[in-house]
This record gives sequence, structure tokens and C-alpha cells, in this order.
Amino acid sequence: MPHFGGGTDGRALRSMGARPRGARSVDSDTVEATERNVVSSRIFTIPNCLSFLRLALVPVFLGLIVAGEDFLALLTLIFSSLTDYLDGIIARRFNQMSRLGQLLDPAADRLFIFAALIGLASREIVPWWIVAIIVGRDVFLLILGIVLANNGFGPLPVHRLGKVSTFCLFYALPILMIAEAFPSVAFVTVPLGWAFTLWGAFLYWWAGLIYFSETVRVVMIPLADAPRVSDTLDG
Repeated sequence: MPHFGGGTDGRALRSMGARPRGARSVDSDTVEATERNVVSSRIFTIPNCLSFLRLALVPVFLGLIVAGEDFLALLTLIFSSLTDYLDGIIARRFNQMSRLGQLLDPAADRLFIFAALIGLASREIVPWWIVAIIVGRDVFLLILGIVLANNGFGPLPVHRLGKVSTFCLFYALPILMIAEAFPSVAFVTVPLGWAFTLWGAFLYWWAGLIYFSETVRVVMIPLADAPRVSDTLDG
């Protein structure tokens, strides 16, 4: 995990995955060749098929929440979590890691979070301002990604706070659903679920501000330091 304090030099940029377009060196070529040997561009692998299944379960999950079928929604989420766990094990154990899988996995997590938010908000279990805060942060990151791309850089790596906040939100909303499915334990699950929700939303935006500061620092790096080479022509 890269350190986000202080200045950002060329080596830090390579470790962050943000590199000016056309700027190539022996080291970066070697790193990219190594990554190609480990992370493939295959689509129909077992882990990816499990991720596709998780994505297909998102609308089912949302429909169950809206319909008030909280127990079935929880079972769907548990099944989805198991497939998430399995696809990670299979990808590492059988060398089936892929670029598509690296995109599908976090996308499925976020879609389940959004589905839970929208479903619970439609039933007035959580307020809509919570939905706006969490969705607004992802829109904010999308804008930062566009800024990075327009300046010739790739996306920044996921910060540990981003991982912690996603973990909090991914489990906070199901905990609130447990209170609806099993009212007898609501006195425990409601305060616990809200603690995870509020803490997760706070960390979500804290990580977003870190991404913002790193985006500003990266785009301020003079591109003149790296030779600009055509993406289509050599020399």
C-alpha cells in the first residue's frame, strides 16, 4: 500500500499505477510484462462466472428488500458473499486472476451496497440523505478518475481507508436488515447497524478526500519530465 504523505516521485507513480501516457522505461516494461504473466485478459474463467452470478443476484436482492422479504434477502446476500470468497480462492489457487475480475469484484460489492441502500430507503428504514452521501462520494471519485485520464494517468490504487469503509457499509446495511427480519434482536442490531453505517459513511468520504489530494498532486507533476511518445507510431 503506497504512502500518501509527502511528495510523489517517479517510483511512487509507478507503484500507484499512475503514469503519463507514452512514458516508458525498462523498469515499467518489466513490471508490465510480469503483470501480464499473472493477471490475464480472459473473460470466461470460473471466478469471473461467479462474479457474473453475483451481479445477476443484485436485482433479485433489491426486489426482495423492497418487497419486505428480509430473510430471503439476507440468504441471497450470504450466498453472494460465499461466491465472493470462493472466486478469490479459485483465482489465486488456480492462477485465474484477470483484469475483468479485478473490475467485477468491487463493482458487485458496490452494487449490493447501493441495492441495500435504495431498498431500505424506499421502506424508510434509512433516510435518503444517507443514500445521497454514499452515492455522491462515488460520483465524486468518478469525476476524479476522468480528471486523471484526461491528464494521461491511470487510476490511483485503493487506499486502506477505502477498503475499511466499504467493509463497514457492506455489513452495516445487512445488520439493519436483521432487525427487520428478527425484531427480537433489534435492540442490538439497530444501534450496531447504525454505528457501522455512520462510521462507514464518514470513512468513505475521508478516503475520497485522500484520493482528491493525490489526484491534485499527480496532475501537477510536469509531463515534460517524461518524453511524450506517440501511442501509434514508434520514434
